[in-house]
Amino acid sequence: MEDGGVRLNKLIAESGLCSRREADRLISEGRVTLRGRAASLGDRAASADAVLVDGAELPSRTGKVYIALHKPVGVVCTCDPRERDNVISYVGHERRLFPVGRLDKDSSGLLILTNDGDVVNRVLRASFGHEKEYVVRADRPVTDEFLGGMRSGVSILGRTTLPCEAERISEREFRLVLTQGLNRQIRRMCEALGYGVAGLHRVRVMGVRLGRLKPGHWRNLTDAEIGGLWE
Repeated sequence: MEDGGVRLNKLIAESGLCSRREADRLISEGRVTLRGRAASLGDRAASADAVLVDGAELPSRTGKVYIALHKPVGVVCTCDPRERDNVISYVGHERRLFPVGRLDKDSSGLLILTNDGDVVNRVLRASFGHEKEYVVRADRPVTDEFLGGMRSGVSILGRTTLPCEAERISEREFRLVLTQGLNRQIRRMCEALGYGVAGLHRVRVMGVRLGRLKPGHWRNLTDAEIGGLWE
């Protein structure tokens, strides 16, 4: 471990290039150099140290950016440029951003992107119980029994999901509010109860709402919304 400075993954995240977890992956894959040598997990670096990712210098950090995107179906929540439909290329922002959490390729709705790694870590930390709200369209009529099962918890991925809010909107649509984010959680919950998902749309993350933002468009978060991410 290098003496002084901050952990290399934190320095990379604070540059706006990616999250700390993604930085660890880049380091493990040998794609990061520190002072001319291959970096190792746990290395520390000062802001003035020469740090290269894939042979390029880290972007300079001139300010934090927080945006809300209405992600269309087909866009993939990854920073990997090898994915043709990656969300970073789709947005085309002048700063290097990364998504806060995920929406799978077949889902649409609100996605927050930022260059603030600390916000990403806080929002995604399960212990805070941050709410995410969805409108889900099922492949058949939604019953009271199904909604009750969703509310009380469903066994998926070797565990029982936390209690949640679920209410009918129309014959085949329901509103769902979750406080956890397991892999493809909603689709797995529905499947466990004998339902398929015909459409999945996120409308809120904590205090940030999608509102009337059109598909494919994005906006900057307000000061109040940014402050709410730290609550």
